[in-house]
Amino acid sequence: MAHGLTTTSYAILGLLALKPWTTYELAQQMGRALGQFWPRAESKLYEEPKKLVALGLATADRESVGKRRRTVYSITDDGRQALSRWLPLAGAPPVLEFELLIKVFFAEHGTKDDLLATIGLVRAWTEAQATLGVHITGEYLEGRGPYPERLPWILLTGQFLQDFLNMVELWADRAAATVETWPDDIRTATPDVGVLEAMAADNRAILERADQRRRASPPAAEP
Repeated sequence: MAHGLTTTSYAILGLLALKPWTTYELAQQMGRALGQFWPRAESKLYEEPKKLVALGLATADRESVGKRRRTVYSITDDGRQALSRWLPLAGAPPVLEFELLIKVFFAEHGTKDDLLATIGLVRAWTEAQATLGVHITGEYLEGRGPYPERLPWILLTGQFLQDFLNMVELWADRAAATVETWPDDIRTATPDVGVLEAMAADNRAILERADQRRRASPPAAEP
């Protein structure tokens, strides 16, 4: 990436391309949107805008609001060009960071109640995310959502997040139902080979669909 810019740098440039923001406003927007799929950006909020200014990709203007002074960051023409050059580049694939799943992975070192409580926390997370989702989708359905002109792209990312949320909820329900059938000493639980066979079939189906897409795609034009 140019000038040592990170994905977080470009995420902030993308927000600045919408409008000027203070770091406080950027933090709010991160929590509402980008923080759902790029949470590490929140820890960089106070250093990244300054770096963008130093590189000439943003400007920083001091202004007064009553007795308070604040800094407002705006994107420059060079910043917009840098963002446009970055978008076509290949991005990194998804990386799952899920501490509660680590606790599930090593569950035999705890108790059955410990494991069920962990799954309960996963359910609580899905409920919290759904509460946020109801608020955000409600705003747009009522015509109050911010940047309605961006709704096509917001919906593309939103559908991914919704599908992920649905998947986690389904997993939590299945996991809880499975663990409930285990003995109190979960170290003596037996695996369900049918689940393993279903996973193998799902992966084969993904590869078959990928092969079908490749066969359906028109051949590349000769140079």
